[in-house]
Amino acid sequence: MSDNFTLMIIPNRKSGVKKISVPKAFIRNVLIASVVIILVTLYVVYDYASIKRDRAELARLREQTKQQSQQFQDLAMKIDSFSDRMEELRQVDKNIRTLAYETNRDKKIPLGIGGPDNETKIKSLLNQDQQKIIVGMRKGIEKLNEDANEREKSFNELLGFLHEQKSILASTPSVWPVKGWVTSEFGVRESPFRSGTEFHKGLDISTRFGKEIVAPADGIVIISARDSQDGNFIRIDHGHGFTTAFCHLSRMAVKQGVRVKRGDIIGYVGDTGRSTGSHLHYSVFVNSIPVNPKKYLKSS
Repeated sequence: MSDNFTLMIIPNRKSGVKKISVPKAFIRNVLIASVVIILVTLYVVYDYASIKRDRAELARLREQTKQQSQQFQDLAMKIDSFSDRMEELRQVDKNIRTLAYETNRDKKIPLGIGGPDNETKIKSLLNQDQQKIIVGMRKGIEKLNEDANEREKSFNELLGFLHEQKSILASTPSVWPVKGWVTSEFGVRESPFRSGTEFHKGLDISTRFGKEIVAPADGIVIISARDSQDGNFIRIDHGHGFTTAFCHLSRMAVKQGVRVKRGDIIGYVGDTGRSTGSHLHYSVFVNSIPVNPKKYLKSS
């Protein structure tokens, strides 16, 4: 069997046939070399495409890392900013408590919850290892969470205190029940009905007959009745130990059990009971002890 391939070339009808003999080994080697070249070319093209793709991905990752690093720093700065704001809230809390303590020394008001510490600012860690920054941020967030819980507890306590103060203020008989002239002060006085002195438990306010009498504070009418001594009289319980009494009324405008607000009309000036003329006897009691109403009344 021949080891050559014979190629016959016929240029045209008139020319002779040309024969070219090519060894089979050469053809085989050419085919193998062609396949190898094609494969190497494909590999190079694929590798180049992979490298180009990897470079593009690396550039994208670098840009993403840069953006994330900037976001990381921004987040760290925000945590520090929130920490500073929380410290400002702590100082506001302290100032409110100090003011509340100064104006209510008889109340047990703690002067604050928590306090400033020497925690490390995260911005001071930005040039250090990223792991240290992460640890610092985690500690900062935990500290902010603790501070937020403390502030919530503290502000709820202050809110409760302020509600109580508002209730006490509403219950304090600070409004004159009627406009007129004080003809008899609180305390020891000459008795208008017999010789000697007596203790006067309130103020006698003289004014025209039938003038409106208003509640000096919020409360509940606990008595609306009549007797020989006080005539037509009303007693109001304002809570927090305060009660007030209004005597010698011509008539009452409220009944027992009615809730009244400061400024509501409760009756009218009269001359009933043991009285020497048209006036209102007004008394204030604190824990059932008579006190001078002027201690609570506004000067106006």
